[in-house]
Amino acid sequence: MDKYNEPLDTIFHALADPTRRAVVQCLVKGPAPVKELAAPYNMALPSFMKHISVLEQAGLIASQKQGRVRTCTFNPDKLAAAEQWFEQQRAIWASRFDNLDNLLTTLQGETDET
Repeated sequence: MDKYNEPLDTIFHALADPTRRAVVQCLVKGPAPVKELAAPYNMALPSFMKHISVLEQAGLIASQKQGRVRTCTFNPDKLAAAEQWFEQQRAIWASRFDNLDNLLTTLQGETDET
């Protein structure tokens, strides 16, 4: 089993919430003010800011305040760890499915010979 990976855990925790995933999807298009990001959600701004805080702690977004406006930007580099983990899992499962396919082919050949 992999050793504990806090950055990866933090990223998955941040992306586990549908509101936070939607914020990331919006920010992929470009920077946006918090007020604009919060508009589609029926929640108070302090509650929405908790979502922003979780995303910032995971390093997925950064925010900068100019005057009264806080603007958020997406940091795609932080997703590299999650991407690498998914690729490792795909490789493991692809190998297992290849082994299963080989076994089934062998068993089918044995059945055809009898």
